Amino acid sequence: MAASGDTPLDYMLKVMRDTKADPSRRDEMAKAAAPYVHPKLASMQHSGPHGGPIQTVDLSKLSGDDLARLEDIFGPLAGPGDDDAPDQGGEGEASAGG
Repeated sequence: MAASGDTPLDYMLKVMRDTKADPSRRDEMAKAAAPYVHPKLASMQHSGPHGGPIQTVDLSKLSGDDLARLEDIFGPLAGPGDDDAPDQGGEGEASAGG
């Protein structure tokens, strides 16, 4: 490896991709190389202020006028788009094509 300039990861990937190598050896190289190519994501605990619960607001009891005022305030933050356009089959909805 030193003469070729390959890193250990390069070697593992070459063995993994070698169709002439023993399948169990290829599997082992894939397992060994995986953490360097696809690192695991760390879990994260979310909490509210000072480690307390996340605060939520129930908007279902607001009047139409209150909701319109909130839309005026926060609507521009959502970016371009038309929230009042007919839904085109988002998550959880059957699309027209099948």
